[in-house]
Amino acid sequence: MYAIVDIETTGGNAGTGSITEIAILISEGKEIIHRYTTLVNPMRPIPIFIEKLTGISDELVKDAPIFGQVAKEVFELLQDKIFVAHNVNFDFSFISHQLAQHGFKLQSRKLCTVRLSRKIFQDLPKYSLGHLCRSLGIEIESRHRAMGDAEATAVLFHRLLDNDKARHVESMLKKGSGDSYLPMHLSEKDLNNMPNTPGIYYFHDKKGKIIYVGKAKRLKKRVTSHFSNNDVGPRKQELLRAVSRVSFKECGNELMMSVLESIEIKRLWPAFNRSQKKFENRFGICSYTDLKGITRLGISKKKKQIQMHTTFPLLIDGTRMLNKLARTHKLCPKMCFLQDESATCLGLEESFCEGICQHTENTSAYNKKVNTAIEELINHSPTVAVFGAGRTPNESSCVMIGKNDFLATGFITAAMSDLDKNDLITMLEPSASNEYIRSLVMKHAATYPSLALVF
Repeated sequence: MYAIVDIETTGGNAGTGSITEIAILISEGKEIIHRYTTLVNPMRPIPIFIEKLTGISDELVKDAPIFGQVAKEVFELLQDKIFVAHNVNFDFSFISHQLAQHGFKLQSRKLCTVRLSRKIFQDLPKYSLGHLCRSLGIEIESRHRAMGDAEATAVLFHRLLDNDKARHVESMLKKGSGDSYLPMHLSEKDLNNMPNTPGIYYFHDKKGKIIYVGKAKRLKKRVTSHFSNNDVGPRKQELLRAVSRVSFKECGNELMMSVLESIEIKRLWPAFNRSQKKFENRFGICSYTDLKGITRLGISKKKKQIQMHTTFPLLIDGTRMLNKLARTHKLCPKMCFLQDESATCLGLEESFCEGICQHTENTSAYNKKVNTAIEELINHSPTVAVFGAGRTPNESSCVMIGKNDFLATGFITAAMSDLDKNDLITMLEPSASNEYIRSLVMKHAATYPSLALVF
């Protein structure tokens, strides 16, 4: 037995919206044997655009039952039936969510007439209920009202059953079939083509634009979980409505997938990603020679045109590092912009400045100390290459980081012992680094030193 369902609501997702009207038609596959419909008081204002679309107003539902008063009857009509609707996950998410709030757990099998129509009536221009009914000559009375749309869906469904020569309904009802939970625009082939290996995955909208990037130890299992859980939050529901295609890249191991996910989020800035979507106000220590010929160190915001000797996420981190360098290498705090030049030199008071600010120290000797400090900074950020499992047994992954946010990633077939820095760079693809990636790579190198090379 089939329960053909249509609802009208106050909004687009079950977590924040409520049902205003529900229609249920019970069919044995050939004809309707029972009809049920009722308005529902949503206990919240109906948005004006919904009222204009459906004709259902606050005035119309003010004396209607609230959902709790009809929940038992709705549940009894739906339980043990196959739940059928046009874009079934929308209707099912609302009804199951509101039934659960009143103690009823709906666990029906589902059939989507959008997905079924694409399989049986191929090559039609569009598959919305209105377009399908026009293409197939099905009349809709009371469009955008629950019973009118349910009646049209029932006629469509019966016609689909009559034309199901390839037994698509039987296939869609099998346990584990993606047709029961996948978004209506997403092909099950996208999921079937995914391996259960480490990698990153992309959700595309109907125009092909990437709207979400994620990572997974097991790609197919993780992507399936996006669609098969019962999260009714607005952001999740919006994502599911937008997804039309899924693509992926295998990565071989967890470090590589985490690095590539971060690179892609920063590069693509997908609409539905939240984590790592922050502009990083990062800083660095740089140097220049002033008009008196003195080499000066200073802290600057990271810019493309300024070469940094080392970088750090917070200004205070750089200030601490520069103070330490000044004391270690006997540099003047004024010449490092750690003090205002009109103030008394703290370095002279604490006996680590040797007088360059008072013109009592030789400029060449001072610059030599600055260059030594710069060398220490450069060595503080060595180039590190970390290796791991590849996508096949014959290759290895490699993530390489260095100073000035140098980052390169890729897959190689050569042995670690045969590689030098320049050879490795030519084998890898350069990318933009960030503090998150640097932290990941350095931690991995420290944990697995046998899989790292330091240049």
